Amino acid sequence: MSSTDIDSGTDNNVKSLAEQGLTLPLTYHTLKHYLPHRYPFLLVDKIIDCTPGESITGIKNVTINEEFFNGHFPDEPIMPGVLMIESMAQVSGVLGFISAGLTSEDGYLYLFAGVDKVRFKRRVIPGDQLIVRATTVMQKRGIYKFDCTVHVGNELAASAQIMIARQEQ
Repeated sequence: MSSTDIDSGTDNNVKSLAEQGLTLPLTYHTLKHYLPHRYPFLLVDKIIDCTPGESITGIKNVTINEEFFNGHFPDEPIMPGVLMIESMAQVSGVLGFISAGLTSEDGYLYLFAGVDKVRFKRRVIPGDQLIVRATTVMQKRGIYKFDCTVHVGNELAASAQIMIARQEQ
């Protein structure tokens, strides 16, 4: 799948998001109501597609200005795999909030609860655009499990099964 194949909202998605007062794409000004993360640890730039309870697609633009490139690795910058996993967890957290009809301002957080089946397939370097997708596998009493992927253009960069749990603040 290429960046030209990036999902766009269907009429049903747009309608269900509109019921929550949301319009795609969701950018920083909206994402900050769902995620407590801020620079340099906010690892999603925008949400371009979302079907509450089912799936979500987010974008992370990787630039040489990222803090982690100062040490990983200065002469051959590569995005750490754990940060790709974190990006998947953040996008999954947004889907958890939207699916529950909540924001962090309602007094909740979605915490990273687990990761399984992690695979890295491609280096991510400055200039890459990550297409981060999460699809709901299971949801029960505020605990979610997602199948997640990170693509750069047509190439799979990483995949994992992410678990998050809603916690009252």
